[in-house]
Amino acid sequence: MIALGIAALAFPFVSTLVAALFVGWTLLLSGVVTLVSGFSIRGSGPFFGALLLGLLSVAAGVFLIFNPLAGAVILTILLGVIFMLQGAFEFFFSFELHPHPGWIGMLISAGASVAMALVIAAGWPTVSSVALGIILGVNFLSSGIGYMIVSRRFRPAA
Repeated sequence: MIALGIAALAFPFVSTLVAALFVGWTLLLSGVVTLVSGFSIRGSGPFFGALLLGLLSVAAGVFLIFNPLAGAVILTILLGVIFMLQGAFEFFFSFELHPHPGWIGMLISAGASVAMALVIAAGWPTVSSVALGIILGVNFLSSGIGYMIVSRRFRPAA
């Protein structure tokens, strides 16, 4: 995670495009799988639900693949929401770890995730072309460091 964070910070525009394309291809492939598997579902309600979900996923994937910069704006908003949720999870996780050494590393990672969500909210939509790459880089870096600190604290004594 640390190496990915450094690479994403070094090339934020490229990281933004790669993230948008990755999400686009993932949506496209999952939509095709949903469409194909939908034909094995019995009953018209679930069948049409799977058909609608598959078509929406394919359409969103195609949109992101052919318009990665426009998709980056929407993905930046979604990433901000995810970072806020991740920060909340890591905050509570750090207090679950509290009696053990290393809990402060997870607390720092939680603060970094919440701070990145606030940066997205403050600069959206003007920073969307590079924000996704920068924020992913910072998040990978802070999470990698946080998890490394926790894992080092829980090593068995040799």
